Amino acid sequence: MVSLHRLDSTSHTILDLSGVSSRGIWTPFGFLEVILAFCWVYIRKYQSHQDSEVISTITAICALAVALITSALLPVDIFLVSFMKYPNGTYKEWAANNETRGQIEDTVLYGYYTLYSIILFCVFFWIPFVYFYYEEKDDDNANKCLQVKNALKYTIGFIIVCAALLLIGWDWNMSLNLAALSFSISSLTLIGMLAVITYTAYGMSVLPLNLIKGTRSIAYERLENTEDIEEVEHQIEKLKSKCEDGRPLSMRDRRNLQELEAKLQVLHRRGRHLEIVERNCCTKVGSALRPLKILLGVFFVLVALLFIVALFISNLDKALHSAGISSGFIIFGTNLTNPLNELLLALQPVFPLDYVLITVITVYFVFTSMAGIRNMGIWFFWMRLYKIRPRRTRPQALLFLCMILLLIVLHTSYMIYSLAPQYVMYGSQKYLLNQTAVTRICDADAPEDQCTVTRSYLFLHKFWFFSTIYYFGNWAFIVVFLIGLIISCCKGKKSVIEGEVEVDDSDMSDDEYVH
Repeated sequence: MVSLHRLDSTSHTILDLSGVSSRGIWTPFGFLEVILAFCWVYIRKYQSHQDSEVISTITAICALAVALITSALLPVDIFLVSFMKYPNGTYKEWAANNETRGQIEDTVLYGYYTLYSIILFCVFFWIPFVYFYYEEKDDDNANKCLQVKNALKYTIGFIIVCAALLLIGWDWNMSLNLAALSFSISSLTLIGMLAVITYTAYGMSVLPLNLIKGTRSIAYERLENTEDIEEVEHQIEKLKSKCEDGRPLSMRDRRNLQELEAKLQVLHRRGRHLEIVERNCCTKVGSALRPLKILLGVFFVLVALLFIVALFISNLDKALHSAGISSGFIIFGTNLTNPLNELLLALQPVFPLDYVLITVITVYFVFTSMAGIRNMGIWFFWMRLYKIRPRRTRPQALLFLCMILLLIVLHTSYMIYSLAPQYVMYGSQKYLLNQTAVTRICDADAPEDQCTVTRSYLFLHKFWFFSTIYYFGNWAFIVVFLIGLIISCCKGKKSVIEGEVEVDDSDMSDDEYVH
């Protein structure tokens, strides 16, 4: 805000921007304390209470906060370009000067680059360093310098990759080389696209259906678990009876006995967990809120279907009206009726409903991504590396989770642009048609000096070949969502202790937390 006063310190009209209305521009960033508090609660909820580390906890909280703050920048960008004009299509007095508008646009652009630079730092240095520092930890080795040395040795590989990306995108004709940063961020966004296709698409299907279906009855689960224990104990006694006369068990019987004993141990653990949950007062509160959860689940299903329809229409529009692969499937404006885009435009007259909706959409993407990661765990191709479980998630898993969320946030802006292209480009701006009293909503046909394009749109389309990959990624997102929706519909109710006790628990996931 200080830079605007420097542009015109004598103009009283600048107060229009620095007054009450302008405070609404930076509302998402006014909740920094709330974001940090949420990140602390979220990380502490899933963090292992037996195997925790201060440095990994702080890193995870800060990385998650950066992801949430970055996701809030798109609504701010849209609000700023919209706030420059009156509803009648004319520029406000403080924004009538091209230089003033340029300063505001550059401020937003540098805001993107600053936050994206922090993400680069987290992804290529800080998170890998902390991850390997923790991996090198040895209870018998108190040499912290050796830990730091080994962690830096492995982190250098990430730094080399980052340096290579910066050099590839480097524009040697520029002193302030933002092209190199743009190329690096766009490259990371490709990885974020894969994470969105994998986790966000699945999270959008599994989150609402889990709310609608609810969980199985605790009493029924305890009864079923008791019957299973009795059955396994009976089978173990039957096997042991074979060696009562002194004869050794066969190899097959010994293997079966080991499997049954392991299964019995898991069943006893399940019984203890079910008993704890049954006594928990939160379980009773959750049962009382069951109708609200169903309504919320139905709402989320409708929102997800709206997103998929809007994404399908947007991609179809690009397929029919763009210049194809060589142009990155870029189109200016919309040629087919997009329901979400039309809804945002319809809400414009009622301030600030359209901005509230675009903020909700952004937050929805982030939280469905978190739900997808929580339900699937962290995978590397066909191998599951870590599980995300309350109170028993390893520090390395939390670092992976935050890194994935950082990458997902990078791709979120393009996803939202695909859902509502015209609104993300111009916000609620209108312009006067041929100096008449007739106003139109800003689109690709508007004069260049009458409508200001958001910095997010310009950033997203800096490299056409990335846009081409994003286009095909959107089709993959739709397919994965539909597959996830079918799978989620076919699956029954989940256990009330889903994910807390699993047969395949290993060193890659936390040991049971003893309450």
